[in-house]
Amino acid sequence: MKKKMDCVFQCYKNFLSKSVNFHIFCFYLAMAFILGWFLIFPGSTLSATAPKAKKTFNFENVVAKARDLARQSFQLSKEEVPEFLLKINYSAWRDIRFKPEKALWVNEKLPFTAQFFHPGFYYNRLVAINLVEHSEVKRVPFSPALFDYGKNDFQDKVPPHLGFAGFRLHYPINTKTYYDEVVVFLGASYFRAVAQNQNYGLSARGLAINTALPNGEEFPYFKEFWLVKPSSGAKQMTVFALLDSPSLTGAYTFIIVPGKETSIQVKNTLFMRQKVEKLGIAPLTSMFFYGENTSMRPADDFRPEVHDSDGLMIALRSGEWLWRPLKNPQTLLINSFMDTNPIGFGLIQRDLDFDHYQDLEAHYEKRPSVWVTPIGSWGDGHIELIQIPMDNEWNNNIIASWVPSVQTEPGRKLSFAYTINWHFSGGTRPPDGRVIATRTARGKDDLTKKFIIDFAGGKLESLFPKKKLDAVITVDPRAMLVEHQLIKNEITKGWRLVFQVRFEEEGLMERILTGKKPALELRAFLKDGDEVLTETWSYAY
Repeated sequence: MKKKMDCVFQCYKNFLSKSVNFHIFCFYLAMAFILGWFLIFPGSTLSATAPKAKKTFNFENVVAKARDLARQSFQLSKEEVPEFLLKINYSAWRDIRFKPEKALWVNEKLPFTAQFFHPGFYYNRLVAINLVEHSEVKRVPFSPALFDYGKNDFQDKVPPHLGFAGFRLHYPINTKTYYDEVVVFLGASYFRAVAQNQNYGLSARGLAINTALPNGEEFPYFKEFWLVKPSSGAKQMTVFALLDSPSLTGAYTFIIVPGKETSIQVKNTLFMRQKVEKLGIAPLTSMFFYGENTSMRPADDFRPEVHDSDGLMIALRSGEWLWRPLKNPQTLLINSFMDTNPIGFGLIQRDLDFDHYQDLEAHYEKRPSVWVTPIGSWGDGHIELIQIPMDNEWNNNIIASWVPSVQTEPGRKLSFAYTINWHFSGGTRPPDGRVIATRTARGKDDLTKKFIIDFAGGKLESLFPKKKLDAVITVDPRAMLVEHQLIKNEITKGWRLVFQVRFEEEGLMERILTGKKPALELRAFLKDGDEVLTETWSYAY
């Protein structure tokens, strides 16, 4: 028995010995294989690679979409707004209200919430709206259940997956407990914003194409948006947008910062499908019905003034500041202000006195001013002011934009960046004295016109009434400066300039007023010796 056990034990030892040798052989074989792999493929690895994290959706993704879209011919969306929605009036459309309890992020206690607009009336294009959260992009689904249709009786006819017309963002801008509406994107490429204690007024646009040209204006539109979910405690929110039109496509970023001054930082990249005769960058659209510079009101109205903006302000690269009072002309009026890399421009509501409007509903004294500050080099071009005749206060008739002197050939790529500030006028823009009122009256005879301009602010307030200042007045060659006076205005703490201009050619005034003669250009500013004290008043009569 013992011999049998010894035999078994010996066999087991031999097996182990051979087995160990076999395992050693396999180990060296594996090492040789690995070494050979790295010699042949030095950049490779045999270890398990962790899956790459998805990249967050960003501006470059929208640029890629705009580039691809530009390679295709322009096509209207196949998804259409039902005819019955397009036939409703404004009151019916306004009666369709988004339910606040359905707002995006309303239950997450984030600093921003988003609500959406129902298509119909003028808003005949459906826009896709997406939510970006970390690396995920999800479409925000439409549903009639999101809306209260008020007195309308067509809710059951609304397609369940129709789509939105636009959106608005809410943020506690005035108090910590109430989410105010601060930004609206609705219709074509239009958007509006407000700062603290303001009412909506003028609008901005993503782009203007061929405005006021004989062949007609083209209206590009935002066809898709991406709302980036804000973090807890965020002070700003990012929105991406895809622009489309027959002539071009565009990718946009909007970084929105609500506050005492609400700022929107804009960046775009445009891809040309075809040549554009006139491209308007950072266009602003406003309303001017009448104001203090209107000799005769165009309507029998109790209100002294009716306007969303009362002037165009420009900061030229040379250091000069221009103030062009707005008007409601009798014929189309277009003015250009040439510059290279301008400092900024904007449509301003400078008059903030309720007594000058007397409107308890519209509150024009609470309308925002908007200032555009270019970022980077914009090159050569001009700021264009378009003023359109209007017989009511319901339509916009004032357009201001930067028109670059660039080639817009098909296939061309263009990029612009700028900041838009929505604010109450004043502060450091302009840094010195400014025009606070422009008035006109009949002069000493039928061929003479009187201009009364009030300057205030800056060093003007600290100058003694007997201080001798100089008024620099430039008059169009087709007219002649007759006389002028400059006196201290104790009421405004500024200075009043009064001068009269005579029209040498008999009948010239009548032809100017009927639009049969180009407008006369007038300019004036105040200085003390060699020191310029005010912006330049620039006027087209």
